[in-house]
Amino acid sequence: MDLEAVGRRIYELRRAKGLTQAELGERLGVTYQAVSKWERAETLPDTAILPELADVLETTVDDLFRGGQRTVAYTKRLAVEDLKRAIRCLEDMGRLMGRDNPIYLAAVEGINNRMNSEIRDAFSDRHIFEVFVAEAAIQGLMAGAYLDPTDVKSSFESAKLRDIVLAKCAEHGIK
Repeated sequence: MDLEAVGRRIYELRRAKGLTQAELGERLGVTYQAVSKWERAETLPDTAILPELADVLETTVDDLFRGGQRTVAYTKRLAVEDLKRAIRCLEDMGRLMGRDNPIYLAAVEGINNRMNSEIRDAFSDRHIFEVFVAEAAIQGLMAGAYLDPTDVKSSFESAKLRDIVLAKCAEHGIK
């Protein structure tokens, strides 16, 4: 555990809430000197007050102890080309099974309902196709997958979509 990061996080959150060290200490039943020692990384808060400290600062104990840094155990690694291939497979499914096949229709309907869009438009429009790829990448990130920013930079024609996906990568601690 990085004491300095913990202290810095407590300081940042306290300041963002507009609290003085004395006010925070009063809410927690400790002295302003105790709060000062936490923020200067001399000591850690007592474990008994951690949940209350997190509540007052509107965060979690985990966030405090990680110094605001998110630690992610990635569930898998995504490649943009694989996402493109997956969307093309859905198109192939309709061609191979028939566009009136109930399995194909259920897959398309499920995607359309969840995305509030029409996936079949992606089969004939390159931009819409890329929008779906970007959304698939973002959904993968949100589900805990790792997406290599270098792969993202080289895989999107649209600079705007590329930048959106890269921003989401950064939000998930991937830079």
